Amino acid sequence: MLDLFVCSSIGNFFVRGTYFMVWPFLAVILYQKFDLSATQVGLVLSTSAVFSVILGMYVGNLSDRKGRKPFMLAATVIGVIAFAMLAFADSLLMFIGAVFLATLPRGLWTSPSKALIGDLLSDPKDRELALQSLYFMINAGAVVGPALGVWMGLTGEQFSFLYTSVTYLGLCLAILLVFTKASGIAASQQKNPTDFRQTLKLLSTDHVFLLVILANILIMFVYAHINTSLFQYLARSDIQDLVTLISTIVIINSSIIVCFQFILLKLMENMAIQSRINLGVLLMAAAQLIYAFNPIDFYAGWIIATVVLSFAEVILFSNMSVHIDRLAPAHMRGSYFGAANLYSLGFSCAPILGGLMLDHWGGTALYMVCFVLALLVLLLYYLTKFLKRPNFSEYPPAQAATQ
Repeated sequence: MLDLFVCSSIGNFFVRGTYFMVWPFLAVILYQKFDLSATQVGLVLSTSAVFSVILGMYVGNLSDRKGRKPFMLAATVIGVIAFAMLAFADSLLMFIGAVFLATLPRGLWTSPSKALIGDLLSDPKDRELALQSLYFMINAGAVVGPALGVWMGLTGEQFSFLYTSVTYLGLCLAILLVFTKASGIAASQQKNPTDFRQTLKLLSTDHVFLLVILANILIMFVYAHINTSLFQYLARSDIQDLVTLISTIVIINSSIIVCFQFILLKLMENMAIQSRINLGVLLMAAAQLIYAFNPIDFYAGWIIATVVLSFAEVILFSNMSVHIDRLAPAHMRGSYFGAANLYSLGFSCAPILGGLMLDHWGGTALYMVCFVLALLVLLLYYLTKFLKRPNFSEYPPAQAATQ
């Protein structure tokens, strides 16, 4: 079982590393190679991501009933195909089709892999550390990827998507091998006997969870602009050394997470989960103000805003996963993590809405809206204190699932 967790963590490191070689430049590629407007780029990224979110909801429930292995393997196989297509696509239609495929592995992988941690670890503190470690490995890959891409001269080149495809293939083979050896995993997973419709009915009565999802949608919407709208804003401002600035932003963002994640985890270990999230949201709000009023040619301002946002991310994202893990009953972790994919709608809507705002009102208006939304998140989390949760004893677990 430990082998599976280690394999998954290392796989995430290599996949995310090669992913971040080029993915932050996707909006730039669509603009420079295919001459799409900011709104059109946003539409491509948003619609493909929304489909992945919907898929992730259903997959989470299926993994509770059918096991984690089939969906984790499917994610890696699709990743191989999608990123190979991105590397060689020479028409706009083929490139957009590849973008849609490239968003699917996240929907197939995220819920089952996070729920798998709960299957392997029964102690909440152990699960929290495991989720923090998984997030650490993902961001370590995000640090190495851009740096390696710059060193190899692959900054923003379409062909470098092929490296992500190759690492997905390696992860596929590793997961297949380790799952075959870890025969006790099926017995450790409590089976959820409720179908997708019944699960949706239960989730609709968990008002605390629903409000948390709404708050997290807004968090993801605000954060997502660092990966899409910010780069479009800079690209359309004719800023010098654009590729270098984008690479620097990505590297600084992930480096702070790698260097400070466990330090902050230790410093905040006695803080309640919601208090940690509130602190992260306050930092996120501050970053939006800096982005809003920073002069376009003041490089240091973009870096300072990114540093503040990165510390917000360190605090927020892993603790959001821990929060969902604690809200979910043991036999429905896949369903809860699947439903938690809904907060990726914020990430999905950000490119299109951000593109529209950039086209019509500019970057300052966009980031002021994000600042107000961050303050709204604080209100939503405060309101969860006054809501009730359903009686989970009415939905007991069944026998163990199969792989």
